Amino acid sequence: MKRGKLRVLLGAAPGVGKTYEMLEEGRRLADDGRDVVIAVVETHGRAATAALAEGLPVVPRATVSHRGVELTDMDLEGVRARHPEIALVDELAHTNAPGLPHHKRWQDVDALLDAGIDVITTVNVQHIESLGDVVEKITGVAQQETVPDAVVRAADQVEVIDLSPQSLRDRLSAGLVYPAERIDAALSNYFRLGNLTALRELALLWLADEVDSALKSYRAEHGIEGAWQARERVVVALPGGSEGETLLRRGARIAARSAGGELLAVHVSSQDGLRSGDPSALAEQRTLVESLGGTYHQVVGDDVSRALVEFARSVNATQLVVGVSRRGRIASALTGPGIGATVIRESGDIDVHIVTHAAAGDRFRLPRMTGGALSVKRRVLGFLLAIVGGPLLTWLLVSIRNEDTIISDVLAYQLLVVLVSLVGGIWPALFAAVMSGLTLNFFFVQPYYTVSIADPRNVWGLILYVIIAVLVSFIVDRAARAARAARRAEAEAELLANVAGSVLRGESAVPALISRTRESLGLAGVRLVDADGTVVATDGEPLRDGRYEAVTVARRNGGPPAMLELHGHDLDASERRLIDAVAAQLSAALEHTDLTATARTAGVLAETDQVRSALLSAVSHDLRRPLAAAVAAVGGLRAAGAQLSPEDRAELIATADESLATLSALVTDLLDVSRVQAGVLAVSLQPVDTPGVVLAALDELGAGPDAVELALDPDLPPLTADPVLLQRVLVNVLANAVRHAPAATRVRVATSRLGGTAEIRIVDHGGGIPHERRDDMFAPFQRLGDTDNTAGLGLGLALSKGFTEGMGGTLTPEDTPGGGLTMVIALPVAEPVPAEKRPLA
Repeated sequence: MKRGKLRVLLGAAPGVGKTYEMLEEGRRLADDGRDVVIAVVETHGRAATAALAEGLPVVPRATVSHRGVELTDMDLEGVRARHPEIALVDELAHTNAPGLPHHKRWQDVDALLDAGIDVITTVNVQHIESLGDVVEKITGVAQQETVPDAVVRAADQVEVIDLSPQSLRDRLSAGLVYPAERIDAALSNYFRLGNLTALRELALLWLADEVDSALKSYRAEHGIEGAWQARERVVVALPGGSEGETLLRRGARIAARSAGGELLAVHVSSQDGLRSGDPSALAEQRTLVESLGGTYHQVVGDDVSRALVEFARSVNATQLVVGVSRRGRIASALTGPGIGATVIRESGDIDVHIVTHAAAGDRFRLPRMTGGALSVKRRVLGFLLAIVGGPLLTWLLVSIRNEDTIISDVLAYQLLVVLVSLVGGIWPALFAAVMSGLTLNFFFVQPYYTVSIADPRNVWGLILYVIIAVLVSFIVDRAARAARAARRAEAEAELLANVAGSVLRGESAVPALISRTRESLGLAGVRLVDADGTVVATDGEPLRDGRYEAVTVARRNGGPPAMLELHGHDLDASERRLIDAVAAQLSAALEHTDLTATARTAGVLAETDQVRSALLSAVSHDLRRPLAAAVAAVGGLRAAGAQLSPEDRAELIATADESLATLSALVTDLLDVSRVQAGVLAVSLQPVDTPGVVLAALDELGAGPDAVELALDPDLPPLTADPVLLQRVLVNVLANAVRHAPAATRVRVATSRLGGTAEIRIVDHGGGIPHERRDDMFAPFQRLGDTDNTAGLGLGLALSKGFTEGMGGTLTPEDTPGGGLTMVIALPVAEPVPAEKRPLA
């Protein structure tokens, strides 16, 4: 029998519309004449879902009895007996009722597929087995019902039912997902905006991975070896000249033709610093590529073509843009194929675009032959020029030989030696000088065709010729070495200019230096380690074999030095000079970092001074009123004495008592905020029963059921907190909520648990606080527009936040669905005491 096909509707969270989509698809297939039945659908009391299920054939559920309780679940045998063409099965990860043929619903689905029945089912990403630990870290909830990855991956079709996190929260607030009594708890726990965003990303990434795996399987089954890049990634090779702007803009247009195309620019510099571009042009082009949304890279390689192709392959590029060679036809004929031709030959499945530009070669130019300590290729070319050029020159001169041409013959061979030294350096030139001397003796000095000299004076001439040739070669080689040193200095300046540009563009100085150093020197990894072992910055691969070179980076302020560790290959003398320059720049960058930290500390001191000024202002203003009232009341009692009536005496005593109580509370708050600011708050953490602290706070406020509604979780374990500080936090936050709540509404206090954290949510439906003012609400002496001077100094929320953080928790504001402000007090749950450590009764 042909096995049925499985279609899975994957969601990021409950309520995104999986079941609704499944029923809509079932209706559409039924309208097309297909035999569709509902094997099992969980509506969860949602009216729209239940309405959509009406009209579709339903296989009655099986009923089983478990411990005296009647349970219903999908009737597998009933569905197989009905044998529809398509079965709709909700909640693939569901655990079946005891007594049914299978433990899990996905096993029932597998049995239906074996029976030749197509199945459309639903599952949330948190139920996929391999993602259980990730989901628990995100949500704090361990999933008990899971489905093996292989089951979902084996589906013929997997479709993500996507809904933006805010839209899902709006649906939840509107009562379209859960009943009203569960909305607040859901919004504050599982359905947080951050949780939903992370779960949505997890679902999309899982599906993308599945699509990639399916693509790889398809290529393997069909013997396709070449890479299939689903996204265009365009690499532009920057030669270092003005033509780079033209190449960048062409590459950007190519990348823009595909949705999600990426642009990468790369410049290849040589290891020895001989090949470099115009630093100003490269700096401008780096700015341009970043403005086009791309990234700039610099790699080291003596073979430009190979370095370009290797970089393109390393970033999985689909296209490579290279400028047409600036050399003319004659120069190309003399020095071989250019970079573009070599890149085309080695690029494989990467498309190569050769782009013309204004600097393209269109006239004869001599090849650039500068350099010292030349590469093997240059030396080989020098020997070839001597071997080929010598016989050709001899043939030409022999054809016009006479007794009067000996001087011109000598000069012609001297010119050959100079050209050979320009191309290949001293050793090819020495070879050419010796061979030229022998050739002159053999063909142009009598007696001809013998290596002998009739006139002894000619011996000295030949010796002087060889000496002059060697000296010319030596001078040319020295000049090339000097040019190499100059170009090396230019390479160092280019590196430091790139680093400076990175810092000016807002990148952190130390990481930018570390990254550019590794990139420019072609190292495997570079890191900067502080004296205490702290890794300040790192780039590249981690150190594996323990072999590295260390350079000391001194601190200009006299502090302990840092160490710059480099690994990948041994550094030569020129690279060490460059590292010394980088170390000096790192020293300056570390000094800047230290100064920034000092400035930050000074900023904290300035804030403390500002608080002190506000404190003095409060003492001079807010404390004066209750103090004056108490002094007046006591003075009246002393002056009038027995003349006061009992009623007047009682009123003055009440006034003095109230004023002194207010004064005591204000002084206590001032002392507490000072302790919080100084970081010396005394906290006594212990397990605290949440309902007891909440009720104590309500008693202190005198708030009854008409003002506050309680929704306390009876299963919430004790919190780790200071009971006195927690009560003060609750009193302050509840007082604000009650004061700003509309007359016809009640403040709601709800508790819940999320993993190892418990939350106390104080919900009001007042005017709320704009997002841009929420940082200010926790600053001392802030009333945020409250002009009631009897409300205190504006220290309540500042103290509440300080107290909560002192207990290891957080106090954060959130929007209340429908308007208002919700203050969330989050504190850790107390760890249970092991049985062996509990005190004996």
